[in-house]
Formats: sequence, C-alpha cells, structure tokens
Amino acid sequence: MDLTVVDVPERSRYEISADGEVVGFSAYHLIDEGVYALPHVEVDPAFGGKGVASTLMRESLDHIRGRGLKIVPICPFARAYIKKNQDYADLVHEG
Repeated sequence: MDLTVVDVPERSRYEISADGEVVGFSAYHLIDEGVYALPHVEVDPAFGGKGVASTLMRESLDHIRGRGLKIVPICPFARAYIKKNQDYADLVHEG
C-alpha cells in the first residue's frame, strides 16, 4: 500500500491517500501566531490497524516542525500519538 500525506491548506487539513485514494485526514486551525490546534484525526475504518493514522500523524507533524510551528493537540488520537512518540513533545505549545 502506497501512502501519501499532503497539506491541503484550503481545507485546513492534512490528507492521507492510499494508492491515490484519500482515506483520512488531520484537521488543523490556526489559533495563534505560529500555533495550530489539531482538533480531529479521522481514517476510514477499513484502514484501521494498518498504521495509516500513525503515518498521517508522523508526516503531518514533521511538516509542521519544518515550518517552525507549534501545536495544541485536542484530538485524543493526536495526544496519544505524541505521548507515545516523545520526539514530537517539543511541538506542543506551552501556554
């Protein structure tokens, strides 16, 4: 399965495609200068347990880091992912 993650700013989300078909997304909203809220992550249930959501989080967080932004993880999956992958903890906005 070929997974691709892209930023779709006009929809305020990162989308993940499997073999060219969009199967999930991670929504974001700018809540302060340089700070994104991550309110919702969703992946088609048919792709559950296959690492799709984790790939979506990893690649979107890497992109956010590359842009020098911080995040407020509101979505329970996003919070759990960051807790499990502490190398992303530095992205969490303190304030």
